[in-house]
Amino acid sequence: MFVILVYDVEEKRVAKILKKCREYLTWVQNSVFEGEITEANLKKLKMELSRIIKKDADSVIIYQFNSLKYSNREVMGLDKNPQNIII
Repeated sequence: MFVILVYDVEEKRVAKILKKCREYLTWVQNSVFEGEITEANLKKLKMELSRIIKKDADSVIIYQFNSLKYSNREVMGLDKNPQNIII
């Protein structure tokens, strides 16, 4: 499956979240990751993130796509992580 993960966390946890997300997904912009991931790895990532975030202060949103058939990825301006993946 293909996912887009975005997060908004307190500054003291940003580095930990960034490092953890980079283990599984591709960094595309500040606080934004995307990429192909298995269901098992997504479950593992969610568990690991839940240990880092503070549920009353932080937010992580994961968009899941089973198919990219009707999607398009357009970047306006600087593409911080150019790739051939279309979302």
